[in-house]
Amino acid sequence: MERTYIEDQKFENIDFSEKELPETEYDNCSFVNCNFSNASLAKISFSESEFNGCNLSMAKLEKTAFKDIRFKNCKLLGLHFDHCDEFLFAVTFEDCILNLSSFYKRNLKKTKFINCSLQETDFVETDLSASVFDNCDLANAVFQDSILEKADFRTSYNYSINPEINKIKKAKFAIPAVIGLLDKYDIDIE
Repeated sequence: MERTYIEDQKFENIDFSEKELPETEYDNCSFVNCNFSNASLAKISFSESEFNGCNLSMAKLEKTAFKDIRFKNCKLLGLHFDHCDEFLFAVTFEDCILNLSSFYKRNLKKTKFINCSLQETDFVETDLSASVFDNCDLANAVFQDSILEKADFRTSYNYSINPEINKIKKAKFAIPAVIGLLDKYDIDIE
């Protein structure tokens, strides 16, 4: 079966949780105020596209391709980005809720997270080199065997990062949130 190709289209106010998105390639498309919650996006390819004001919570991302994708004002609860196609995977998040999502073993070099909630998000074995976390809530986010070299956490908060099990060389932190690097020691800081 030959795959179709959709280019330069705008999809607005569509409920894809009831009407399935066709398995195809979407290039330079925009999805505005669409609902993808619990929908299957398996084997769909998105490139140079934007999701704005969309709900993708609990969507199935098996072999989904996100190539240069911008998520803005989106609800992305419980997504398994670790199930996505790795080839050319590149995403940016602005004003998004990514709580309970997983980026396990994902290459996220130079990824931007701007004004995002990343509570209980899994960053285990993730490469976040030179990534930016600008004003992000990282409460209970898990960093283990992660590469955080040159990552910027200066304006983010509620993180707990163990420097002994993560690579943090040249990462940027600011006071007072930097105390999140000492959490493992269970000490009182006044």
